[in-house]
Amino acid sequence: MLILSRRAGETVLIGDRIRVTVTAIQGGQVRIGIDAPADVEIVRFELAIPGRHKGTSVGDEPARHDDTTSDK
Repeated sequence: MLILSRRAGETVLIGDRIRVTVTAIQGGQVRIGIDAPADVEIVRFELAIPGRHKGTSVGDEPARHDDTTSDK
């Protein structure tokens, strides 16, 4: 596993198609933005494992790709 340190506003590239940007850091919570092609499924780990997730809460919906917010 590669472990990196990043500050808010910094980006990591995965291949040439995926960008992961740290958008905010507050206390023990880090917000990230993921820019990837629509054919790349992005799912939180705990939602990808059957039986691990009990109930739903805000933010548990699958991510939607919205090309209108891309800064390319």
